[in-house]
Amino acid sequence: MSQPETRITKQRLAVTQALSEIDDFATAQQLHRWLQDSEKKVSLATVYRLLQSMADDGLLDVLRSGDGEARFRQCVTETHHHHLVCRSCSKTVEVQAPSVERWAARVAAEHDFSEPEHTVEIYGICAECRAKALS
Repeated sequence: MSQPETRITKQRLAVTQALSEIDDFATAQQLHRWLQDSEKKVSLATVYRLLQSMADDGLLDVLRSGDGEARFRQCVTETHHHHLVCRSCSKTVEVQAPSVERWAARVAAEHDFSEPEHTVEIYGICAECRAKALS
C-alpha cells in the first residue's frame, strides 16, 4: 500500500523555508520564534506537528539535547547517516558508518529481530574548539 501524499500547506512551506535559512539544529520553539519574526502565521503546535511529520518522512535530522529536547535541521545527506556533535559549539558533521549498519543488522538477527532501525550520535570536541582552548 502506498503512503498518502503529503499536503503542501502555507504553514509547511513556511517551516521548510525557515529550516533552509538556518544552518544549525533548532528547536521547535526557535523555529516558531523565527517564523513569528518573519511575520509567518504558524502556531507552535503546527510547528511541532510539521517537524515530527518531516522527521518521520526522513527529511530532517533530529538530535536530542541532554534534557531530551528535540532539535531539527534539514538533512544534508539524503542517505542514512550518523552525526558527530561538538559538545562545546554544537557543530555537527554527518558521517556514513557502514560498520555500524552491519553491527545493527547482526545484533538484530542474533536476537531474531527484523528491520532494525537505529540512531547514532557521537559527541566530542571539534578541532576549532580544541584550538581555541589551547590559545
